[in-house]
Amino acid sequence: MATTENKRRRLSSGADRKPSRKEILERKKAIDQLIRKAVAVEDHLAQFSDFHKYQRNVASASHQALFSRPIGFSVYLESGHGDQLTSPVRKYIQNLLKVNMEEHYGPEWPSEEKVKRREMVAPEARYIFVKQYSNGFITENSMKRDAEVEHMRVSCNKDCLLGFVHYRFVVEEELPVVYVYEIQMEPSAQGKGLGKFMMQLIEQIACKNKMGAVMLTVQKANTEAMAFYTKLRYVISSTSPSRVDPQIGLEKSYEILCKAFDSEAKSKLEVSAVAT
Repeated sequence: MATTENKRRRLSSGADRKPSRKEILERKKAIDQLIRKAVAVEDHLAQFSDFHKYQRNVASASHQALFSRPIGFSVYLESGHGDQLTSPVRKYIQNLLKVNMEEHYGPEWPSEEKVKRREMVAPEARYIFVKQYSNGFITENSMKRDAEVEHMRVSCNKDCLLGFVHYRFVVEEELPVVYVYEIQMEPSAQGKGLGKFMMQLIEQIACKNKMGAVMLTVQKANTEAMAFYTKLRYVISSTSPSRVDPQIGLEKSYEILCKAFDSEAKSKLEVSAVAT
């Protein structure tokens, strides 16, 4: 009887014991290696041929009858690095962020804009750019010009930028994750399924590189974005201010969302969100 009890105690203590310093350091080293390996990949997009292009027919039958070639939405994707952005592309990103986000940030925008301008050119910033073919489908934007949108358009190798995703490989709660800093599309490119397509690509990149989750920050005032991510099965993370401390959460203007891919990531990043 005493032998059985001793075994039970040993099993219990083994399950509950804290990891040793050596184990903690080894785990940290393994995570750092995963991050370095992911960052070392020059072009993540190259690994996913199904995501090199996105095409959708958005024309009605009456529109089709008016034009000799198809009217639709056809774009291709390209990768980029924050410390390799050209001056026109940097300006494009700054303008698109202002057009899309200034209203949602409200009085916080001036200070937030300064932060974003520093983030966008950091060496660790990775990009997927959305470009429209110069000789491809006619888009709705080419039939109806919008002054504000046209102001921020930039010509890049005769093709036109329509949006971008800025993401990074980082550590959150001692887990390797992909953090989406920005996903921004021109108004003319919204509502065509492109945002979902881009997030699916980011999730593929995360899984390919053995990241535990995809995370991002959303302004509470941006209700359309919140609805969009909820539809894609993102949840408020246990790291979000509203989950850490409801009182602090009330004072903050944002939520942190996540989609975890394994049990450990779910337990660390989603549990309290699910339990609430």
